[in-house]
Amino acid sequence: MLPSTTGLRIRLFNFSLKLLTCLLYIVRVLLDNPEEGIGCWECEKQNFTAFNQSTNINWSHIFWVDRKTPLWAVQVSIALISFLETMLLIYLSYKGNIWEQIFRISFILEMINTVPFIITIFWPPLRNLFIPVFLNCWLAKYALENMINDLHRAIQRTQSAMFNQVLILICTLLCLVFTGTCGIQHLERAGEKLSLFKSFYFCIVTFSTVGYGDVTPKIWPSQLLVVIMICVALVVLPLQFEELVYLWMERQKSGGNYSRHRAQTEKHVVLCVSSLKIDLLMDFLNEFYAHPRLQDYYVVILCPTEMDIQVRRVLQIPLWSQRVIYLQGSALKDQDLMRAKMDNGEACFILSSRNEVDRTAADHQTILRAWAVKDFAPNCPLYVQILKPENKFHVKFADHVVCEEECKYAMLALNCVCPATSTLITLLVHTSRGQEGQESPEQWQRMYGRCSGNEVYHIRMGDSKFFMEYEGKSFTYAAFHAHKKYGVCLIGIRREENKSILLNPGPRHIMAASDTCFYINITKEENSAFIFKQEEKQKKKGFAGSYDGPSRLPVHSIIASMGTVAMDLQNTECRPANSSKLALPAENGSGTRRPSIAPVLELADTSSLLPCDLLSDQSEDEMTQSDEEGSAVVEYVKGYPPNSPYIGSSPTLCHLLPEKAPFCCLRLDKGCKHNSFEDAKAYGFKNKLIIVSAETAGNGLYNFIVPLRAYYRSRKELNPIVLLLDNKPEHHFLEAICCFPMVYYMEGTIDNLDSLLQCGIIYADNLVVVDKESTMSAEEDYMADAKTIVNVQTMFRLFPSLSIITELTHPSNMRFMQFRAKDSYSLALSKLEKRERENGSNLAFMFRLPFAAGRVFSISMLDTLLYQSFVKDYMITITRLLLGLDTTPGSGYLCAMKITEDDLWIRTYGRLFQKLCSSSAEIPIGIYRTESHMFATSEPHDIRAQDCEDTKDVKEHWGIKTSHHRNSCSSDQSEHPLLRRKSMQWARRLSRKGNKHSSKTAEWISQQRLSLYRRSERQELSELVKNRMKHLGLPTTGYEDVANLTASDVMNRVNLGYLQDEMNDHQNTLSYVLINPPPDTRLELNDIVYLIRSDPLAHVANDGHSRKSSCSHKLGSCNPETRDETQL
Repeated sequence: MLPSTTGLRIRLFNFSLKLLTCLLYIVRVLLDNPEEGIGCWECEKQNFTAFNQSTNINWSHIFWVDRKTPLWAVQVSIALISFLETMLLIYLSYKGNIWEQIFRISFILEMINTVPFIITIFWPPLRNLFIPVFLNCWLAKYALENMINDLHRAIQRTQSAMFNQVLILICTLLCLVFTGTCGIQHLERAGEKLSLFKSFYFCIVTFSTVGYGDVTPKIWPSQLLVVIMICVALVVLPLQFEELVYLWMERQKSGGNYSRHRAQTEKHVVLCVSSLKIDLLMDFLNEFYAHPRLQDYYVVILCPTEMDIQVRRVLQIPLWSQRVIYLQGSALKDQDLMRAKMDNGEACFILSSRNEVDRTAADHQTILRAWAVKDFAPNCPLYVQILKPENKFHVKFADHVVCEEECKYAMLALNCVCPATSTLITLLVHTSRGQEGQESPEQWQRMYGRCSGNEVYHIRMGDSKFFMEYEGKSFTYAAFHAHKKYGVCLIGIRREENKSILLNPGPRHIMAASDTCFYINITKEENSAFIFKQEEKQKKKGFAGSYDGPSRLPVHSIIASMGTVAMDLQNTECRPANSSKLALPAENGSGTRRPSIAPVLELADTSSLLPCDLLSDQSEDEMTQSDEEGSAVVEYVKGYPPNSPYIGSSPTLCHLLPEKAPFCCLRLDKGCKHNSFEDAKAYGFKNKLIIVSAETAGNGLYNFIVPLRAYYRSRKELNPIVLLLDNKPEHHFLEAICCFPMVYYMEGTIDNLDSLLQCGIIYADNLVVVDKESTMSAEEDYMADAKTIVNVQTMFRLFPSLSIITELTHPSNMRFMQFRAKDSYSLALSKLEKRERENGSNLAFMFRLPFAAGRVFSISMLDTLLYQSFVKDYMITITRLLLGLDTTPGSGYLCAMKITEDDLWIRTYGRLFQKLCSSSAEIPIGIYRTESHMFATSEPHDIRAQDCEDTKDVKEHWGIKTSHHRNSCSSDQSEHPLLRRKSMQWARRLSRKGNKHSSKTAEWISQQRLSLYRRSERQELSELVKNRMKHLGLPTTGYEDVANLTASDVMNRVNLGYLQDEMNDHQNTLSYVLINPPPDTRLELNDIVYLIRSDPLAHVANDGHSRKSSCSHKLGSCNPETRDETQL
């Protein structure tokens, strides 16, 4: 075999010879003039012009031509070279079958075009014989194909099948046209003597199927040639086009290449996934391109599977077709990574396939992809998503890693003690401009949508207008005054010399110009324009009081320059001027509270600071608890869990048992030699249970327990945790959890009523339903949540006062939670969601009531955390600190406090901010609000406008009094809201027919009938549960207390937004999250405020006296309004 470069030179020489023979043929045609006479060489020339009009064919014009001697000499030389080369190749490639070589088309053409010329050397009269040299164009085509193959082989480049096929098609067309042109021109020498150009014109018109008919062959040989050429074209061209279309379709599937030139001149990121679904793609694109500085980036998708139909349809939209490139290939192949130009990429996102049945196998694929990308492009930043925490350490080299199960379980755990933490985090990690719901007629949707636009931003303090003036001041002082003046919430800092982010480092931290500040705001400071107004005279006239409250703000508007959005953060509600007075209400016997709030100090006062060493009050807590419960109670200790179920878990100081509990004692429903308890009632727990329903006890479940047993939670507030598992846990998991107090497990499922009753569901406040791995994939998309949704709906009916937190696979299925078939309010929310999606919102599902209340969660909502970290590299760290997954020394933690009637004197969120900063150095970041709401019924829409008037009339008739606050309703109003609404409908109908007296009678009758019907339904469900409890040998007293609750009792018992009576099949409250609300936002009863509390272990007092004094005042005089009411 000849070397590739030598073979390339030979083929190039051969190709040049064939082209030269074709050019010489054209020269011969142009020089030939049949009118001068034709005949053999050195013979007498005969002129046949007189016979042109005859029907006879002058074959002499076809057989003989006029060939000049120099031209003949050149053609003979070329023919001799070609003949010798052909014979040499025949000899070299001979393999025993000479006939196979002889009957090849290329060999036959070579013989036709070379042997006659060689014969003319020995027989001169034949020098003017016609030889079809134009057929060498097919040999030139064959040589060109071989030359291109050798060229790719010589430069070590993968051959492009698409390029070769296009080249073959073009060459075939050219050869057909050239052959037809030369053949018709020569044959018509015996007819109309067409010129070469007219023959070319005729061929183009004929092959294009136009056929003008102005030029046609006149004699049958040329007509026969036309027929032959058309037949050849009909056979050859369709085959060529079919092959080309096939290759084109295959290339469309594989996506082609991302050119090196584009990679060097443009910025692009690569998205590596094992299978690409439309939801995943749209979440990534919407979040990635939500940032202004990423508009010029390109997204290259590298996926081993063929493009989905829905994905193909989306990528054909002009918005995405110009910026998204789909390549079918594997990240494990360097060839595909080279196609994606991974080494030139700005970042590589590697996402796991969470819908796989075997999630461990999905993680293994992700790990191999990460290794392959790191090996091929070591300088490309990696953003990796891992499903299981035990696999996280394999990709610790990546720049950013998000572990799905870690975040999921920690978030679900915090949902039990800080309501709607999942909604709070989801809104924070989504990019939004806060324009959702602004066109809604309902106040809560406008307020909720506007506050959802708050995100976490960062800025260097020395470059900030927000925080520059607080250099040298305490962190707490800077946080309060920045919120008071600009409406921004400072949540953390990072020292220049230390890379650790600290959330609320406390008042002892002194702000420096080199600090990086992290704050929550509607937009980042660089995109804000500040308008300062001097209205001191108007303020003095319009306001009174000694407190310089948030109503007197020097900055009245923060205008976001992203678009044309103007956010008035301070004046969200219109109130009379005197309503913002901060004077206390009239004293009614309790004069212990001061009429004003202490100012926030610029520097820390160590004698009045609340945070102290939490380890110091351990003995005190243990002493009081042991005194109350007796000496048999096991005392807890604080320490680090001795056994972590996986590598890479962050150590957290927790409440632990002095000695590990035996595995038999962890089983809730079976007694052992150490205790004989067989149900939750027998244990006599002081606090309500938290039940977690999961398929298996995975290592991620460990992260559910740790935040609920963290050292900063009071031991009196620790809730027992019961793990309801489908499968028996393994020993290594029991070894990890046996050191935690009040953690139990039992085998069972949520679709089994006996399992629910045995695990103590009637003594629980929270039930967490974790999505099962085996149901995450279904034959029909979005059906993976069907079983979970129906089971949760059943539990809502059986246990109306239970707070159920559900994890779903698909966020779109949250609309089926607490589903009511004829609910016009849910229909209105559905229309609002569609309208927000049409407006381009990334949070179209945010107005669904279960999501707003934090009762439903999907881990896919947190995918944006990884995407957002491309622009904000600190978001993963801040999220892990908020969730308690990481504990940095000196960094605070997320907790919550409830606003009671004794706290309403504070009035506004801004005053609460000052109260918390001045007393306990806590930073509030948001409010979880629960409102009473009269939902529209299933009546036709034309009477909805009359409902409000009729409601008002009936309320006045029955003497219902409404409080000033929306949530501080009287017991009469909340006793039977559904019955009253139904009665109003009956009254409205009867009022149109008769007098008011008859309407009252009909209303009373309808109330009685409906009450009997509802009571019978409730009793039926109650009897079902009690019979099962008796069968299991469980006491029924606990469930009877729950089953006989009235609507008002349920509202008073449940403080997490579940103020509803599910037996009535209608919900009468709604809950939602307000992130960083404006300072003048009114506090309402039952508001739950999210706080970032400083680390109690960060600053330990030096002397024992100061430690004792600070701790003794911890829940006393320092903070009587907040700490005493901190109940979760």
